[in-house]
Amino acid sequence: MRKITVKSVIPFLVLVVLAILAAFVKPEADYVPGPKDPQYVSSDMVWVLISTALVFLMTPGLAFFYGGMVNRKNVISTMIKSVVAAGIVGVLWIVVGFSLCFGDSIGGVIGNPMTFLFFHGVKSHAAWPLANTMPLTLFSLFQLMFAIITPGLVVGAVAERIRFTSYVVFIVLFSLLVYAPVAHWSWHPDGFLAKMGAWDFAGGTVVHITAGCAALAGALVLKRRKSHVLRTEIPPANVPYVLIGTGLLWFGWFGFNAGSAVGATPLAVNAFGTTNTAAAAAGCAWMFFDVLKGKKPSVLGFCIGAVVGLVAITPAAGYVGIPQSIIIGVIGAIVSNIAVGIKQKSKLDDTLDVFPCHGLGGMVGMLLTGVFASQVVHGIPGGPNGLAYGNPGFLLTQFKAMAIVVVYSFTVSFLIFKFINFILPIRVSAEEEEEGLDASQHNENYVQGTLLVNTGGTVEEKPAY
Repeated sequence: MRKITVKSVIPFLVLVVLAILAAFVKPEADYVPGPKDPQYVSSDMVWVLISTALVFLMTPGLAFFYGGMVNRKNVISTMIKSVVAAGIVGVLWIVVGFSLCFGDSIGGVIGNPMTFLFFHGVKSHAAWPLANTMPLTLFSLFQLMFAIITPGLVVGAVAERIRFTSYVVFIVLFSLLVYAPVAHWSWHPDGFLAKMGAWDFAGGTVVHITAGCAALAGALVLKRRKSHVLRTEIPPANVPYVLIGTGLLWFGWFGFNAGSAVGATPLAVNAFGTTNTAAAAAGCAWMFFDVLKGKKPSVLGFCIGAVVGLVAITPAAGYVGIPQSIIIGVIGAIVSNIAVGIKQKSKLDDTLDVFPCHGLGGMVGMLLTGVFASQVVHGIPGGPNGLAYGNPGFLLTQFKAMAIVVVYSFTVSFLIFKFINFILPIRVSAEEEEEGLDASQHNENYVQGTLLVNTGGTVEEKPAY
């Protein structure tokens, strides 16, 4: 039996306190649009409800994607770190997360935490100005799914060596100090990046650049695994898991991008088309580029390439034409593929290449939005064309916004990892790393289709599927 310490009691006490406080929040009736208000549209609400569920499905999809690529001693520990974000962020969002992202703007930097504290006022509030055909509650729940998956993306960079409790603390601090400010800057009408004229349709900066830069910071703070120092070749635990994860991510990404049109509109149809096309082009580009380098075409190569294509098209999905999504996917895949090759020869131990794939993929997508955005496609009055259609100024705006988010996300994430390491050990011991995090952190092991569960000193075998 593990010894109970003050540190082990704190998480439960915090949750209990939040639960007690939540019990005293006064219930409220749904907002009913008045005669002069925009009316709710059932088809829009249905599509965004479906999209919300699709984006949530991406979280277990990510768990399979990452879990299949790590050492078999770390499958479960890697998967739970992605999935646990649904619990941590799911509560944090209701308490204060939505307010920080979409509450009344404080200087264009952050939302007022009191605006929707404990979700109070959300049901009775008028619709969000940019999604005024549905209740604010639905818009908030859709945005919650983005907040859940973002810290989950960072897992791949720090896998096989970070303590579970330390990662839980990271999820909280990252969500409050990195994700919330950047989401407010980009997606709140009064956010300073939005006012600057930067465009991010579905999260190239808010999700992928922030997660990619946090991944780079985490890899630097945690330093290299022993297997990385010794250059030990570790085969993926389960390639079919990677394939399943890719399918779930691709499927869920239709909600991620097409749902960001916040309505059943032609814009959603365009975003759906660009999403599928970019993923298809990038998967092929990664695989064929590997063949060009003398490798054999692989399942991993196609899957990783497809995900990079999904990342790259995310900021551009509703702003560019479907044909242009091919070149965005191809460029994204080639840039990330080259970056992975360079990283493999370096001393940077980003376990599953999160920064080259998500960080750089998001940057490529952000910049190419500045090249291929077309007013003919997005139809937004006063919205810009990109460089390809005679407006180099928009590309410069996209670059400035990207640079701001990169510097902020990396710096704050680096400080978060350093702070966590100061208050409690962030990395497992050498013995625990050798044993594997499944056993040392969770008393569970996924080994060749069997789940070994340690129950009070006795080990029971249970099917892993």
